[in-house]
Amino acid sequence: MSARTSATAFRGTRFQGGFTMLEVLVALLILLIGLLGLAGLLVTTQQGEVESYQRRQATVLLQDIVDRLTANPVAATCYAITTDAANGSPALGTGYGGSFACGAGSASQQARGSADLQAWSNSLLGTSEKKGATNVGAVIEARGCVTNPSTGVYTISVAWRGLAPTVAPPAAYTCGKNQYLDAGGAVDERLRRVINITIRIANLAA
Repeated sequence: MSARTSATAFRGTRFQGGFTMLEVLVALLILLIGLLGLAGLLVTTQQGEVESYQRRQATVLLQDIVDRLTANPVAATCYAITTDAANGSPALGTGYGGSFACGAGSASQQARGSADLQAWSNSLLGTSEKKGATNVGAVIEARGCVTNPSTGVYTISVAWRGLAPTVAPPAAYTCGKNQYLDAGGAVDERLRRVINITIRIANLAA
């Protein structure tokens, strides 16, 4: 083999080795892009699981006050804590600083109504479970509203903060209205989540 032939073969080998390295780098880049996409998918999945868990917990809280109210029908008006239905206030749970007073029914029924409202507010705050001094047993910034739009009719809502903006609740769902702020401190109704139910309590004295 001549010197020219050896040099040509050597250069060919070096070219082939460089091309293989380029392929490896491209493959690694494609793999990294795929892993980044997978990481984003995992974050989205986890966020969805937390949102689903929050909604289930809110449903439990909603059913809790429904059971309490229907078990004490004579003092039902005591549970209508939300007197400003247009703005969804006051609301029990996060940010509530009022007292619990009941003026309907017997003394024992009034006491039961006040105790039920206190217990529900505590549940909304997550006081049943603590991590250090922090309440962790409830949904994020939970608020509970009960209105009495007409005789024997009660609308009950639970509002909470979502992890990310989605769609603002319907205008009729006012519980927690304008209470949820974005990272910049501005009101963002797309962060507010609300579930709602309307029940009717029979007038047993009629």
